[in-house]
Amino acid sequence: MKKGIATLLLVCSIIFLIACGNKKETTSQLPVVKTPETRTESLLHTVVQLSIYHENQKETMDGAIELIKEMENLLSTSVENSDIYRINQSAGKEPVKVDNRTFELIEEAMKISNISQGRFDLTIGVINKLWNIGSEQARKPDAAEIASSLPYIGYERVKLNSKEKTVYIEEGMSLELGAISKGYIADQVKKYLEKQGVSTAIINLGGNVVVMGTSPNQEKGWKVGVQDPDKVRGETVGHVYQTNRSIVTSGIYERYIEVDGQVYHHILNPATGYPVENDISGVTVFTDTSTQGDALSTTLFIYGIREGLDYINDLEGVEAVFIDKDHGVHLSDGLKDKFELTNKEYHLAD
Repeated sequence: MKKGIATLLLVCSIIFLIACGNKKETTSQLPVVKTPETRTESLLHTVVQLSIYHENQKETMDGAIELIKEMENLLSTSVENSDIYRINQSAGKEPVKVDNRTFELIEEAMKISNISQGRFDLTIGVINKLWNIGSEQARKPDAAEIASSLPYIGYERVKLNSKEKTVYIEEGMSLELGAISKGYIADQVKKYLEKQGVSTAIINLGGNVVVMGTSPNQEKGWKVGVQDPDKVRGETVGHVYQTNRSIVTSGIYERYIEVDGQVYHHILNPATGYPVENDISGVTVFTDTSTQGDALSTTLFIYGIREGLDYINDLEGVEAVFIDKDHGVHLSDGLKDKFELTNKEYHLAD
């Protein structure tokens, strides 16, 4: 949740969706319409857009927007008195009691940090602060600064008390949940909409997209276009039809700084303190929950394409599209007969 306002349109361009599915009404759901009520707001340091395919949903839309604002005030590292801000300010001093939702997210971040063997690490905040990519204070830190900060990264040293809902980190450490928090917020919005009887909607939190149900306008489902990493909003590499899924895209084109002719992107490696260096230009992850997809979209950059594909192919219900810097498109096993390549500048890689 640290993307600058100057990148709003670029962030929003990560994924674009075309409504194209068929939805049957059930007794527990509101009647579906083909033209949605849509709201666009500047929140979470990005462009948020909600589209609900049911009539008379102004009150529900208002509630969803308020929920996003509430969650931002819980999870932002920069909002004073947010749960994450208070944890970081109390590093080495005392455990901090947090909201149940904050604790749930941190628990999930800890699990993913462990499963990925630290490739994803929620304690990368100390390094993120050095680079500050995406803000006006962005800079390239010197090697000594990075070296002195690396000892303060280590998810295994975060102490959680599930009974008291408290979080403790050691002095010098700093939590940063920007690589997972938007996904969690998207999942919370989905739960809220479901409670309101909404079955058909699109939740787009600046690249974290959740499609609820299937679109009212085409049998195949929602047509999800994967953004061309080298082009402006709406330019895609290809598409795949999805129903009731989360789609999260990350790319080195999202946020970066240029120093002495060298480009440094925002996806940092917790092991080195420097931006990840490999042949990935962008990755799109398809999952059942946006929380998982958000974390994976960052983690996969550190795995790289080959190891990342092996990792994804071992996960149930998860698929991914990797785009390399030579315009090769690499698909996980479950997408090989579903993804349609439409951009002639790209090719399907072996």
